[in-house]
Amino acid sequence: MSAHVVVHFNLKDEELWKAYGQAAGPLVAAHGGKMISRGPSEVLSGALDRASMVIIEFPDRASAKRWYASPGYQAIIPNRDAGMDSIFIVGGE
Repeated sequence: MSAHVVVHFNLKDEELWKAYGQAAGPLVAAHGGKMISRGPSEVLSGALDRASMVIIEFPDRASAKRWYASPGYQAIIPNRDAGMDSIFIVGGE
């Protein structure tokens, strides 16, 4: 069964966010992941203070966690954090 990483975020710096996205894409693919949704988020129930959302699908939870812990991904986290205020959540098997 696949696993999904859901990212809720608010943009802080568009240039840094774009640079992060260009670096993150190949790292996601290298770990078997693919972007399946991206755009504005809409809360149907509850409260969320983030305006946008990304969903990344991985073959399984272990692949998602290897991607997140990989040295390549860890190296771009400072740009990520400077470019957006985000919450990363993994779900699925």
